[in-house]
Amino acid sequence: MANVLIIGAGGVGSVVAHKCALNSDVFTSITLASRTKSKCDRIAAEIREMHDVTIQTAQVDADVVADMVALIRSVNPVLVINVALPYQDLPIMDACLEAGVHYMDTANYEPKDVAKFEYSWQWAYKERFEQAGLMALLGCGFDPGATQVFTAYANKHYFDRMDYLDIVDCNAGNHGKAFATNFNPEINIREITQPGRYWENGEWIEIPAMSIHKPIEYPGIGARESYVLYHEELESLVKNFPTLKRARFWMTFGQAYLTHLEVLQNVGMTRIDPIKFQGMDVIPLEFLKAVLPAPDSLGENYTGQTSIGCQIKGVKDGEERTCFIWNNCDHAETYREVRGQAVSYTTGVPAMIGAMLMLTGVWMKPGVWNCEELDPDPFIEQMNKQGLPVNERINVPLPHEYPA
Repeated sequence: MANVLIIGAGGVGSVVAHKCALNSDVFTSITLASRTKSKCDRIAAEIREMHDVTIQTAQVDADVVADMVALIRSVNPVLVINVALPYQDLPIMDACLEAGVHYMDTANYEPKDVAKFEYSWQWAYKERFEQAGLMALLGCGFDPGATQVFTAYANKHYFDRMDYLDIVDCNAGNHGKAFATNFNPEINIREITQPGRYWENGEWIEIPAMSIHKPIEYPGIGARESYVLYHEELESLVKNFPTLKRARFWMTFGQAYLTHLEVLQNVGMTRIDPIKFQGMDVIPLEFLKAVLPAPDSLGENYTGQTSIGCQIKGVKDGEERTCFIWNNCDHAETYREVRGQAVSYTTGVPAMIGAMLMLTGVWMKPGVWNCEELDPDPFIEQMNKQGLPVNERINVPLPHEYPA
């Protein structure tokens, strides 16, 4: 049906390529490109061996618009699936506009030299994509992505008004390493070391990093200490669901992880400004990334589950109501299916689903869109088909405090 170009050959890019290959009725031609072509070739060989599907590979520097345009024109895709680094979102969007193809990603743009991520840079492309008759789908992973779909689904089916939203994200897996991050270390550590933020009563409340925390019970896992972070989907959710009085994002971290992180911060290894070392500029966080285990190397011995969902309180037919929508995903099962761990799987599968809905016309309309602005039902339907079953509980107690 359609030719797609995937940019990025890390853990998520590998899952996207595998899942596109497993849905070859929609993705009839697949090209995987990265700065390092050998990584693409390894994934392509794995896909050929496991699924008997042949995909193409290419080398590209996604920071360079001209190189991206040349690759797009050579491959001639309908859609570019960007699962590269968030720093590269804008040049890839520019290339898609110049070459006349649709665009999607899984994480919003952030400048390389400032630990700050927000949608304003990408939302500014809305008119240009509309005028070109092209679509850009932003943040279509799990969180962001599926969490926004969950919120839109709850709003559509269970509420007249949503008042309180808590997104809860637990990785209860064990990869057997002393310290490792489940996705790109550079992005992961920048995200969790910046100040936390949440939305309350029409304004953003900023807090010291990791300063609000409590145990939260996760289905099939149990209680895990969970910390309030700022996460990008909150920005679009409070914009698109203005009745929300409070919106927060919680993520679990083990004490060993936090201790390692504190030591790394204390010795300056999480800095993103360059330092001089033997006459060269070295960015400590980039060096740290190079010595930590690669996220796509963690899958083989990973055990346990992830659990990610939305806990919502609001009103339906004049009565207070709660809703909890979530997915649990097993690390060992995802490795057997696509040779990836569950954190990569829960990001890569929604990306494939978003691409599928765009290519089949279900989610196709010109402009720049976040997932919650589109019909959630077909996305939920595909999650249940594609390895991310969705669970729902209505009118159950939620582990949060609400004003009287």
